[in-house]
Parts: sequence; structure tokens; C-alpha cells
Amino acid sequence: MDISEVAKRSGVPASTLRYYEEKGLIASVGRQGLRRLFLPTVLDQLALIALGQAAGFSLGEIRTMFTADGQPSIDKRLLAAKADEIDAKVKRLKAMSDGLRHAAVCPAPSHAECPTFRRLVRAAGEGRIAPAR
Repeated sequence: MDISEVAKRSGVPASTLRYYEEKGLIASVGRQGLRRLFLPTVLDQLALIALGQAAGFSLGEIRTMFTADGQPSIDKRLLAAKADEIDAKVKRLKAMSDGLRHAAVCPAPSHAECPTFRRLVRAAGEGRIAPAR
């Protein structure tokens, strides 16, 4: 399958496919003229790359999830650590959401007088709430 077919079927731009190949995430199996050729299994690799990115893994971490021949080989400890990281982030975001929702309906005359909002501001000032990315 040539690079344009892979791009069409995967939704990944050809420029990104070339970048992934440069970084060792996928490998072409030859060329037809100037076009790179890939095995159909590259679509599965691209799906795993997309899943890894959605979960917050770096491309370097994702690269370690493949064997030299492109087969998945995922370290379960790495998955568990990422799941723990996501759980902690969800907990922080839920606390932030709860505090903002409270402040939005708080009967205090001003936000400065709302104890919940003041705790939220203090937590942000102490670095316990990470900035949004």
C-alpha cells in the first residue's frame, strides 16, 4: 500500500507518516517510484500510536511499544503508571470543577468572601493545581 493510500485510510497526513518513519515508529517496505510502500499492518500500528497519544504517551514512549518488526510489545508497568497519572489528573480536575461550580452559585457577596473559592485560589498559588495545557 503506498503512502497516499495509508494516509487516506488512516487519516494521518503523509507528512506525519514520513515523520513517524524518521522517528522509528513505522517502517516502509520499499518504494514505487518516489512513493513509500507500507504493509497493511501499518494501519494497526498507526491506531496504536493514536491511542498512545490520546493517553498522553510521548512518541518516544510509544516507540518502545513496538518490537523491531513492528509488532506490539507493551510494558504493562508503563500502562499502569500512565493509568495512575491519569487518575491523579482526573482527581485534580474534578476538585477544580467542583470548586468552580460552587463559586458560580455561592451565596457569598463576592468571590473573595467565599471560603471554597479562597481555598481554590490558595491551592493554585501553592502550586497544588497545575496549569491547563
